[in-house]
Amino acid sequence: MASAENNIPNIVVVGGGAGGLELVTKLGRKLGKKGKANVTLVDTTTTHIWKPLLHEVAAGTLDSHEDEIEYLGQAMCSGFRFRLGRMDGLDRSNKQISVAPTHNSKGEQIIPPRTFDYDYLIIAVGSVSHDFGIPGVTEHCLFLDTTTQAEEFQAQLLEAYVRAHTQGKPVDKGQLDIAIVGAGATGVELSAQLHEVSHLLTAYGFDEVQPTDVKISIIEAADRVLPGLPENLSRATEKELAKLGVELCKNERVIKVTEQAILTESGKVIPAAIKVWAAGIKAPAFLKDIDGLETNWINQLVVKQTLQTTIDDDVYAIGDCCACKWEGQNDNVPPRAQAAHQMASLVYKSIKYRMADKEAPEYAYHDYGSLVSLGRYSTVGNMMGSLSKGSLMIEGFMARMMYLSLYKMHQIALFGFFRVGMLSLSHLFRRSVHPKIKLH
Repeated sequence: MASAENNIPNIVVVGGGAGGLELVTKLGRKLGKKGKANVTLVDTTTTHIWKPLLHEVAAGTLDSHEDEIEYLGQAMCSGFRFRLGRMDGLDRSNKQISVAPTHNSKGEQIIPPRTFDYDYLIIAVGSVSHDFGIPGVTEHCLFLDTTTQAEEFQAQLLEAYVRAHTQGKPVDKGQLDIAIVGAGATGVELSAQLHEVSHLLTAYGFDEVQPTDVKISIIEAADRVLPGLPENLSRATEKELAKLGVELCKNERVIKVTEQAILTESGKVIPAAIKVWAAGIKAPAFLKDIDGLETNWINQLVVKQTLQTTIDDDVYAIGDCCACKWEGQNDNVPPRAQAAHQMASLVYKSIKYRMADKEAPEYAYHDYGSLVSLGRYSTVGNMMGSLSKGSLMIEGFMARMMYLSLYKMHQIALFGFFRVGMLSLSHLFRRSVHPKIKLH
């Protein structure tokens, strides 16, 4: 329903991840600032960080407080409103979403339950790790779905190093072993970052702990790392991981996790002091069949090629929380940052078209390739589509520059070229005076 005050549409975006924040920023600048729509972002946290960077936050090679974006600040600059809260319900007949109350660390309610009216609703709540119901995963594994979880991992890692450094005796066997379940991009990139951290912490004074005291393992049910990417990229990545001393346990399906170890179907027992779960994703549970909308087995909202849900044209879904057919492929669009970016652009155009009584455009995913960063040691990837007239394997400096450019593209969508240039210069100066790893 259009706002009764000024008869302009209400556009509500739920979720301020890569796609959601880019979309609401563009809507705010092009429609909100010009008084053509009321644009609102609803998110459960007050800050945004690009999710592909969370493995760096977990390792401590990136300080989240230096790279995070405050939603209120972005809203003020970009012409949208930010409201803190967790969506927990949908009333399509009255075109309202409900938001749960917010409590502080003491359990006291600081924001009451609320509802927000919409004419166009875009759900962009991303994904969470899927434990597949395996016993012990929730109790004994760390996850990297949010900045808070990544910071918790970094704190636990640093605490383990402090204990080992000051215990007055040699490091016990397995005391600092780290096991990562899942050899997708997150698991692979985290393992490389942790290898780098093992050397940095020794250099910064934790010299009672040697890099050889830290054993890093990756456990994967498939027969290769990066199973969703081309085989040549997997082979190159495995070769680089072998150089780093990362142990690869392929064709090993995890059946149980205990406080001391990870157990696999083949009978293998992999001891680990720190265990990370990075195997599979699903959409948040509250989306499952929400107010009659169609969802799949991992709670994703099923959408048409217009990114509108199959039941309601006024409700869109983008990013990891939506299931959209990949044209020409027997699969859905993969949950990648480039897909979220493309979806955000399409929905912006769709809403503008619909406000002008034009037909909503259809989405076609363009795969421009994949890049995997192995820290300062290497970057591997492949270029695809019109950029390379096929598929081209790239490694080394060129791949590293392209990997860094992905984040710059995200920043440019939020801030523009000039501000991103200033941010890049500021980052260079900061790195010259700050340690290469977060030490607190």
